[in-house]
Amino acid sequence: MSADLDIAQLRRWIGAEEIADDTVSASLVARFRATIRGSDEPSETDRKAPRLIHFCLCQPAAPMEGLGDDGHPARGGFLPPVPLPRRMWAGSNILFHGDLEIGDTVRRRSTIADVVVKDGRTGKLCFVTVDHIFSVAGEARVTDRQSIVYRALQSVTTALASDAAPIGKVVTQIDPSPPLLFRYSALTFNGHRIHYDAPYATQVEGYPGLVVHGPLQATFLMQLAADIRRRVPDSFEFQSLSTLYDCDQVNLNATEHVDGSMSLWTARADGPVAMRAEARWT
Repeated sequence: MSADLDIAQLRRWIGAEEIADDTVSASLVARFRATIRGSDEPSETDRKAPRLIHFCLCQPAAPMEGLGDDGHPARGGFLPPVPLPRRMWAGSNILFHGDLEIGDTVRRRSTIADVVVKDGRTGKLCFVTVDHIFSVAGEARVTDRQSIVYRALQSVTTALASDAAPIGKVVTQIDPSPPLLFRYSALTFNGHRIHYDAPYATQVEGYPGLVVHGPLQATFLMQLAADIRRRVPDSFEFQSLSTLYDCDQVNLNATEHVDGSMSLWTARADGPVAMRAEARWT
């Protein structure tokens, strides 16, 4: 174990809580729908917000002087101060207990559930698990167990396996253009420069292009599942496996199973799986 990675100290953050409040505004829903197009266009009387819009709610508003060089809020505070420079959203396991609606006042209660260190193929990895509960008037609407991974700068950011991703029964494409990535960063108040600052992403962090957000990929996969089934899933789980860039053609794949579930994944043309997901309906 590296002397700079004191797991005993980092695990002292387990049990830490953070509470934040926000409102589901009509303007937020309109901007979200304008960015993530799909079949769930609302009627004039439908006040339900699209699922996964909770990624846009209750985001911390750190002052400019509280940002690190990468655009993220500085380490410490609610999240443990993991001394590894790269921080990425590794995945989520989400249950929907109801819908968020325009006008709802939403409370997010977040709890650090676990902190573990692993030896990956490319170096040390630190995983922080955070349980989020999004509730309205004390009633849980969304629970989201999120996994955040911290890694060294020299870590490889694309899959080491050379096998191309399989082709789904349904395949569509999205264009991960810089305007799309910028708009999603704005929707989620995400200042991480790898998503919109090309010189920083390529010259400082060494990526071949702007990085496509993990939750953005998840949102498009969720929308694909809803388009295919004509009903939004009741649970959705996703895991990031490799990185996609704005210079890639991004394929969205889906295959339904006999048990009613649906497997979904993203990949660039002839590339490995970037994100895999599972949608279920009750």
